[in-house]
Amino acid sequence: MTAPVLSVQDIVKVYGQGDAEVRALRGISLTVERGDYVAIMGASGSGKSTLMNILGCLDVPSSGRYLIDGTDVGALDEHQLAVLRNRKIGFVFQSFNLIPRMSALANVELPMAYGGVGAAERRARALAALEQVGLTDRIHHEPNELSGGQQQRVAVARALVTSPALLLADEPTGNLDTKSTGDVLAILDELSGSGRTIVIITHEDDVATHAKRVIRLVDGRIVEDRRQAPADGLPPRMLEVTS
Repeated sequence: MTAPVLSVQDIVKVYGQGDAEVRALRGISLTVERGDYVAIMGASGSGKSTLMNILGCLDVPSSGRYLIDGTDVGALDEHQLAVLRNRKIGFVFQSFNLIPRMSALANVELPMAYGGVGAAERRARALAALEQVGLTDRIHHEPNELSGGQQQRVAVARALVTSPALLLADEPTGNLDTKSTGDVLAILDELSGSGRTIVIITHEDDVATHAKRVIRLVDGRIVEDRRQAPADGLPPRMLEVTS
């Protein structure tokens, strides 16, 4: 039996001590199976950014257990965590996080360079990823020569190029205009249709409608976990909330 891409078990995250203690997450449990497309929603202070950082192995929980693609993250040292992030997780950030004065092609090649992939294979895979996001005519352009939407599509290509188990997107359309938002969401829809596992952090209902499943956080707890209404208009199937 294939392990879930994500398995989060009773995750708690506490910042500070004593009177300054803040409980950002209060016992989060969820499972994301391969091929799912999940939107995690919540207002500022709900814990969604903290959860994103833990799912991306950028932070560690105060207690609880987190497995990605069957690997227990809590058992890894810093080097092993860095390798896991590089191989298992493709990140897409609101601010694009592209390297200035490097071409789109070089930006997409970067995670493979860190992963020790040879130059010829890096180039071939980066070109294929840029083609997938519709940017074959922009491969030699630097970030400042690209629109916001094009920069985010480069970031999506960079996230895909290592064939990660999880595509983790943090407010990926937050800095984009309406047309660019539609372009990026169309790419995510296509990736989901091809079987990619996607978790998107968003506060925008219009973005969340593209996901197959919506999880809503309030004060560090899951208060809603539901599947989207199918195309035939049947009501959404409610899922049991385990936290």
